[in-house]
Amino acid sequence: MYLAGVGTVGGSGETDRLSPERYLPRWVPEPVRRHAGAVDMLPAGSPGKVGLLDLRFELIGGRTELTGHYQKAPLHITRPLHPDPGVPDLPYVMLMSSGGGVLQGDRYRVDVSCGAGASVHVTTQGATRLYRMEQDYATQLVGLSAGPGGYLEYLPDTTIPFGGTRFYQHLAVNAHPDSTVLVGETLLAGRLARGERHAYTAYCSDVEVHDTTGRLLFADPLHLVPEERAVTGPAVMDDFGVLASLYVVTGQKPAQAVADAMHEALARTGLRAGASVLPGDRGAWARVLGERSPEVEAAFMQVWDAVRRLLLGVPAPARRRW
Repeated sequence: MYLAGVGTVGGSGETDRLSPERYLPRWVPEPVRRHAGAVDMLPAGSPGKVGLLDLRFELIGGRTELTGHYQKAPLHITRPLHPDPGVPDLPYVMLMSSGGGVLQGDRYRVDVSCGAGASVHVTTQGATRLYRMEQDYATQLVGLSAGPGGYLEYLPDTTIPFGGTRFYQHLAVNAHPDSTVLVGETLLAGRLARGERHAYTAYCSDVEVHDTTGRLLFADPLHLVPEERAVTGPAVMDDFGVLASLYVVTGQKPAQAVADAMHEALARTGLRAGASVLPGDRGAWARVLGERSPEVEAAFMQVWDAVRRLLLGVPAPARRRW
């Protein structure tokens, strides 16, 4: 367990953070919840089963600084770095896990706050592996907030659901009208190199974006339960092995301009993809389908690059591990 920084995110103390109501979802979809049960080894809530990250970034003296930092194993972060020559004052933070993957009974929560005028890029050390679960299930809560003039990129690496996994993620964004928040998600159908496709028990993800008044701007649920309904239809993953999405919530440019930039980038990839404006003209989003990770990753990079050039006037850097 590690506590550092100036104050704490949200003003909560350690005791509050470790309360089950802080790291447990208020609601879990029934296809995941039905598998609830005791775990023979380390039960849910045990040391090492509850991973917490609470990060606050604020603009200080013209530079974004990490001013609030709380972490509890197995989740932790690297020191903020500044590898982007196009935006040298933009800190990059890598989320890491000492557990190597998500196991049955794990309960994770990640909160990132980007203050007024601040900017930050958040990614992960590598792919998120959801291991086979024979007892109980695993959950992750992600909370992202951006103040006026804030710029937040949350672009984790690929999620790989192993056969038999049961997982639920709730990703909530609270965005000021004058802020920009980029959220990326990439999902594999399974361990494709081993011929494993849609062998997971249940993979459920809910993306919700609210404004500062708490009003819901839009939601995008993805609930995949292969044993109940095939996930190979055209509205889900068809027969592809990789699904990637990029949500751009912004008021800095007209929504149609953002969608057009994303569409033009995708048109050059030759993949099954599309882009459109978000409800209320609060930005745009894109979705890409492909058979292999490299081609989808390349397409995702092109879309991210197009958005970066439109909003920041600089290209996107290579997605490498620093």
